[in-house]
Amino acid sequence: MKTFVYAFVTTRLDYCNSVLAGAPGSVTDKLQRVLNAAACLVSGTRKFDCGLSRLLHTDLHWLDVPERVQYKLGVTVRRCQQHKAPQYLIDCVTPASDIASRQRLRCASRHQLLVPHYQLSSLGRRSFAVVGPTT
Repeated sequence: MKTFVYAFVTTRLDYCNSVLAGAPGSVTDKLQRVLNAAACLVSGTRKFDCGLSRLLHTDLHWLDVPERVQYKLGVTVRRCQQHKAPQYLIDCVTPASDIASRQRLRCASRHQLLVPHYQLSSLGRRSFAVVGPTT
């Protein structure tokens, strides 16, 4: 049952979930309910049994949906730094040490990434160029 749930449920939860970065809680709450139902299916517990979060985290080693999104973004940014991602994503991740005016700043010595300014307050802060480096 665990293999079945992993193959059909969690892979669909993880597919393109980096789009959910900064999304409202109502969207991630619905996906969290799906993940909780999958955990109940795997473990044989019922919906309102105690210890569902313990079951998710310690027994199954699953992250909650917002943490899954952050993890996926972190992995994607790391792959961009290693040049193992598509070029359009690599162009969004710029180290502060690559910019001549910032080479002597603390952010360059700490290997931080450049977070560009954005115009739209609703969608600009959710773009990969902004969310990726802040993650």
